[in-house]
Amino acid sequence: MTRLIRLALMCATCAWGPAALAQTPDAATASPAATTAQPATAPAPEPAPQAPTVERSTRAGRPPRPTPPPAVAAEPPPAPGEERITMLPSPEFPCDGIGHNPGFRLGQDQVVRKGDAFRDLVVVFGNVLVEGHVCGDLSVTLGDVRIASGASVEGTLVVVGGKATIEPGASVGQELVLVGGTLDAPADFRPGREQIVVGVPLLGTGLRQSVPYITRGLLLGRLIVPDIGWVWGVVAVLFFVQLLLNLLFPRATAASATIIAERPLSTFMAGVLVLVLTGPVVALLAVTVIGIAVLPVLFGGLLIAWIVGKVAVNRWIGTRLFEQDDMESRVESTRSFVIGFVVITITYMIPLLGVVVWGLSGVLGLGAATLAFVRGYRRENPPAVRAPRETPPVPPPPVPPSPFEAAALGATPALAEGAGAGDADLSMHRSTLGDTYTMPPPAFAGAVPPAAHASDFSLDPRALLAYPRASFGERAAAFALDVLLVGMLTAMSSLRDPSDYFVQVLVVYHVAFWFWKATTLGGIICQLRVVRVDGAPLRFVDVLVRGLVGVFSIATFGLGALWILRDPERQSWHDKVSGTVVVRVPKHYPLP
Repeated sequence: MTRLIRLALMCATCAWGPAALAQTPDAATASPAATTAQPATAPAPEPAPQAPTVERSTRAGRPPRPTPPPAVAAEPPPAPGEERITMLPSPEFPCDGIGHNPGFRLGQDQVVRKGDAFRDLVVVFGNVLVEGHVCGDLSVTLGDVRIASGASVEGTLVVVGGKATIEPGASVGQELVLVGGTLDAPADFRPGREQIVVGVPLLGTGLRQSVPYITRGLLLGRLIVPDIGWVWGVVAVLFFVQLLLNLLFPRATAASATIIAERPLSTFMAGVLVLVLTGPVVALLAVTVIGIAVLPVLFGGLLIAWIVGKVAVNRWIGTRLFEQDDMESRVESTRSFVIGFVVITITYMIPLLGVVVWGLSGVLGLGAATLAFVRGYRRENPPAVRAPRETPPVPPPPVPPSPFEAAALGATPALAEGAGAGDADLSMHRSTLGDTYTMPPPAFAGAVPPAAHASDFSLDPRALLAYPRASFGERAAAFALDVLLVGMLTAMSSLRDPSDYFVQVLVVYHVAFWFWKATTLGGIICQLRVVRVDGAPLRFVDVLVRGLVGVFSIATFGLGALWILRDPERQSWHDKVSGTVVVRVPKHYPLP
C-alpha cells in the first residue's frame, strides 16, 4: 500500500508540478480553525472527487499556476505546387527562428504565402510570387518575380532574363540586380543599397525563349524538341553547312569515312585522346605570351575537325545502310550523307539516346578527321630515305715471313746490295722483316661500334639501341616493383601522412635513378634500360620531362601507358615526349 501511495505522489508531481502536489493534502488535513470558521449549517453532500487543477493556491502562499493556452488547431496542408518552410513566430520579428538552409526550385513556380518566410530562395526556370517575407537573398533565373504589397526581401534580389514587379509597399533590403530583364516598380521605389541593371531586355527575351528547349530538351537528354520551331531552323542551317562541306571537300570526308570503316575502335580512341590532350595543351599555351595567340587557331582547327568528322560519320552511316559503289561519285556520296543525317536527326529526338549519340558520333568524327589529316600529311611529306652507308674497304693484314725466308735473308745480306730496280718491292719487304709484327685492329663498318670492354658502355651508350624493345608486361612488372619499394619506404618514414607524399616520392625516385643508372631497381631486376632515341647519354632535363609526363600518362586512366601496345617502337606518351625508348638487355649487362 505504501508503494502505491508513493507511486501516486510521483505521478502527481510529474503531471501537476510541486505546487499542485503541495496542496493535495488539504482535503484530509484541514486545520480546525478553518473548520470552525464555517457557518453552522447542515452538512452538504460530499462532492465527487475531482482532479486538482492548476488554478488552486498553494499552502506556501505562492501565486496560482497559470492555465496553459488552448491548443491551436492544426494548419491545413499546403496546396499542390506550394512549398512552406517555416511559419512566422511573430509578426514583429518575421525572420526569428528561420533556418539557414536555402530553398531551391528547378523548373517549378514558387509562392511565398502571407505569414510564411524563407531564409534564402533560388528558383531556376520558374516564377516567384512573394506575399510573405524572404529573410535572405532571392535569385530568379529565366523567370519572373512579383513582390506583393507588404512583402519584403531582406537581402539581395537578383533577376536574370526575367521581369521584376515591385508593388507599392514592398521592399528590398539590399541590392536589386537585373540582368537582361525589365523592372516594373513605383516611381518612389528605392532598394536598400544599389540598383544594378546589366544588358538590355532583348537579351532577356532571347534567354526566355530558350527555357522550353532547356526544360523539355536538354534536361531530358535530347537535342531536338519537335514542337519548337526555331530548333528546326538550326537543324536546317547545320544540314546545309555540312552538305556544302561534303560537296567542296569530297576527298577529306571520304578519307575520314574510310578510316571509320577500317578501324572504328582505333578511330574512337584517337578522338578520346585528342579531347584529353586538349586541356593540358591549352593550359601550356595559356601560360606563354606567344601561346595565347595560338589558342584561336587551335580552337578553330578543333571546330573544323569536329564538323568534318560529323560529315564523315553521316556518310559512313549512309554507306552502311545502302552500299556505295563508287566512292568518288558525288551523287552517291551526297545520298549517303543525307541518309546518315536523317538517321542521326531522328536519334536526337529520343530522350537520353540523343545526347549519347551526339557524344559518340562527335568523338568518332574527331578521331577520324585527325587520323585522316595525319595520313594525308605523311603522304604529301614522305620521310626522307637515307642512303645506305658504304662500308670502307678493309686493307688485308701483312703476311709474316716464314722462318726459312727470315734465316736466308739474315745469312746473305749481299743479295740486297745486288738487287736491281725490279726487286724494289722485295727490298721494301725485307726492310720490314726486322720490325715487330703487329696485327692492326679491323675497322668497324657498321653504324654502332661494339664495346670492346664492359667499361666502354658509359662512353658509347648507342650499343643499347641494338637490343629489342621492352614489352608492356616487362615494363609493368618493373613499375610494380618500384611502386612496392617506394610504398614500403614511405610507410616506414617519419612523415605524418605518408600517403599525401607518395606520388611526389615516386616521381623523385624514378627521376633520380634514370639520371644515375638509366634504370630503376625494378628495371634492374627485369633487365630494362632507358636510352635516348639518338643514342646520346640521358640528360637531367630528359629524365625530368619523362617523369612529369609519366604522371599525366597514368592520370589519364593509363592511356599513356597503354599506348605501348599499339606503338611500333613500344613507346608510351612520356617516351615520345622525352625522346626515349626502353630496351631489354641481356643478363649480367653492366650498369653505367
